[in-house]
Amino acid sequence: MEETNWFITLITNPFAKGLILGLVFCIVIYIRGFLRRKELAKEVDRLRAHLHTKLEIDSSENERRKAELDRLKQERDNLRITVQSLNQKPGRKEIRQYFVYQTALDIMFEKAPGFAPAWQITLKEAEGLFEKSEKGVVPLLKRLMPTTPDKQAEEFEKISKISIEDSGRKD
Repeated sequence: MEETNWFITLITNPFAKGLILGLVFCIVIYIRGFLRRKELAKEVDRLRAHLHTKLEIDSSENERRKAELDRLKQERDNLRITVQSLNQKPGRKEIRQYFVYQTALDIMFEKAPGFAPAWQITLKEAEGLFEKSEKGVVPLLKRLMPTTPDKQAEEFEKISKISIEDSGRKD
C-alpha cells in the first residue's frame, strides 16, 4: 500500500499536477505541429509541381513565340528583298514615273487654267506620232509575237525616237 500511497501523494502534489498537465499540453501541441507540418509539406510539394508545370508551359510558349518572331523576321526580310527586286525590274520605274506624271498633270489641270488646252493639243500630236509608228507590217508582227518586258521597253523607245524624228523632219 505504500506504493499506491506514494503514487497518490505524487498525483495530489500541485507541482506534479502542473508538470503532468504541462507535459500533456506539450505533447498535444507537438502532435498538432507535426500534423500541420505534414499538411504544409504537401502544400509546398503541390505548389512546386504547379510552379514547375507553369514554367514548362511558359517556356514552351516563349519558345513558340521566339520561333514565330524569327519566322516573321525572315518573312519581312524576304518581302523587303522582293519589293526591292520588283522595284528594280525593267519597266517598274517607268510605270512609277508614269503615275508621278499623271498626278502632276492632274494637279496642273486644277492649278493652271491655260495648261489644259495646250496639253490636249500636244497630246493629240503625240498620239498621232505613235499611231503612224504602229501602222505597217513590222509593228503588227511585233504586237502579235510575245516578247519580254525588256524587249517591249526597247521597242517602245525605238518607235518613240523614230516617230519624233519623222515629225521633226516634216516640220
